[in-house]
Amino acid sequence: MDLNITNNEATHRFETEVEGHTVHIEYKLKPGVMTVLHTIVPKELEGRGIAGAMIKYVLDYIAEENLQVVPLCPYMASYLKKHPEYQYMIKP
Repeated sequence: MDLNITNNEATHRFETEVEGHTVHIEYKLKPGVMTVLHTIVPKELEGRGIAGAMIKYVLDYIAEENLQVVPLCPYMASYLKKHPEYQYMIKP
């Protein structure tokens, strides 16, 4: 899936536009740790794999920035259980 995802640091959200709708992932950032709060996908776009593609992008960003992640977002927590390659980033 080819999404143009941006990190809107002013609003603490990773965002993309799909068919006129905004999909976003909200986060809080502290030194060395990103807490992922929510993944928001409009009902019209559900079931297309957009959330999964965005979560992967965010996790890759976290890895590149050498951060740890606190997955408060239920979707991200579920994704992490299915993708052990990201387990090392979870803050104990």
